[in-house]
Amino acid sequence: MTIISLPGSSGYLDASNNRKVSYFSNPYVLGLTFVAGIGGLLFGYDTDCYLSFRVKDADLSRLVSCIEGIVLTLSKEFLIIKWGNLTWLNKCEMQNDVMLLETIVSMALVGAMIGAATGGWINDYFGRKKATLSADVVFLLGSVVMAAAPGPYILILGRLLVGLGVGVASVTAPVYIAEASPSEIRGGLVSTNVLMITGGQFLSYLVNLAFTEIPGTWRWMLGVAGVPAAIQFVLMLFLPESPRWLYMKKDKSEAAAVLAKIYDPYRLEEEIDQLATALEEERLRKQDVSYLDVFRKKEIRLAFFAGAGLQAFQQFTGINTVMYYSPTIVQMAGFKSNQLALLLSLIVALMNAMGTVVGIYLIDHFGRKKLALTSLSGVIVSLILLAVAFILESSTSGNVGAYGWIAVIGLALYITFFAPGMGPVPWTVNSEIYPESYRGMCGGMSATVNWISNLIVAQSFLSLAEAVGTGVTFLILAGIAVMAFVFVAVFVPETKGLSFEEMEKIWKEKAWGNGSGKEPLLESRS
Repeated sequence: MTIISLPGSSGYLDASNNRKVSYFSNPYVLGLTFVAGIGGLLFGYDTDCYLSFRVKDADLSRLVSCIEGIVLTLSKEFLIIKWGNLTWLNKCEMQNDVMLLETIVSMALVGAMIGAATGGWINDYFGRKKATLSADVVFLLGSVVMAAAPGPYILILGRLLVGLGVGVASVTAPVYIAEASPSEIRGGLVSTNVLMITGGQFLSYLVNLAFTEIPGTWRWMLGVAGVPAAIQFVLMLFLPESPRWLYMKKDKSEAAAVLAKIYDPYRLEEEIDQLATALEEERLRKQDVSYLDVFRKKEIRLAFFAGAGLQAFQQFTGINTVMYYSPTIVQMAGFKSNQLALLLSLIVALMNAMGTVVGIYLIDHFGRKKLALTSLSGVIVSLILLAVAFILESSTSGNVGAYGWIAVIGLALYITFFAPGMGPVPWTVNSEIYPESYRGMCGGMSATVNWISNLIVAQSFLSLAEAVGTGVTFLILAGIAVMAFVFVAVFVPETKGLSFEEMEKIWKEKAWGNGSGKEPLLESRS
């Protein structure tokens, strides 16, 4: 995975220095990336986790699984909950428990929204390292509380704490990795965090297959999530703060020492010069940034609009919906075994992770914008196939196997196109498009948009499918994907290989035009 850096691709003036930078060329940077990416593993494991309860005499005595990605009949005695949407598998009279069960499941998502909203401020004020450590502590505490919970209300508290940790981690990891990465491979390194997310989802499916039929194991399944958090906490103690945050906020000499481990001497001097220029510009502004400034300043508003739009469209194009329906899709093809449906979901999760590996390679070769547009093109076709399959299946009373196979093809195509593109691109772009003083704040706000969009899709999909039909619902998602394609084409610039300073100039140029004395970077980088 070697990228040839063209002259000036990172914002440097010397055109005589052609560099080759590869994903594996600096073990130090790779180590920083994977340690920070453990936060993504926590993100993926917890948010893809569904809670299954044995319902008996109003006693929530057996929490048998920890994977929130599938709704599947495991037995006639189970009530499966998906982000607060309940599927009754037998006629049990437990109306008083519905709100409680919904709260247990959804509280982690509420915590994640709060964590993401506050995580930006924590990152900017205390630094990326302390934000990561605090997220680990909160996540670990939440895991212990869930594992030891004597009753449902303590379990709710544990879910809230875990969600808070996930929310802060979802903001911090991409920013930390981006600020410690050479611009030529920044996309691939930030996408590694997304690989950890999809890896966490795959791990959660493995846990489900291993423990779903074993009584008395739910405490272990919830508590084991704290192990990666503890490992990351210990490793993070030996890693430095983000060099950009150090230089801008705290200690220039310490920042230079960290940068020296990332760049060769020639490149190091240029990086420090650029940081010095950026710091001087910050001092000339002579004012503290605020959340209102994101909307008052045109260049910041445009950047946030692009970043938050990408995060929203990542969810509204239906990734969680397609994953949710994967067991139903395989059963449509004629495979009625629940265990086989679970196995298929495991395969889908593996495809998602492997697709992210492809994205790590393509994002710095192909570019963020082109990759997102290609991804969305395939997503549109896939959603149309799924819609056609469900519409035809609903109108046929006989054998639906042929339509089921159309749905399976649509499912495979969807994951194939979504995973390398719309999976990593929103997180990568949001880690690099904001100026230093707004990076944590805007990153936190855009991550909050992602979590809120996740909640909206999860809470509305089943109701919409019941009202208009599953096939029509997938057509609606295809229409949203078309809107996403237009949005990316119009509002998202290509950022491949650009330095942070170059990207700041891009937004000023888009806001005020070339007459503001800025180079026509949009044209030169396209």
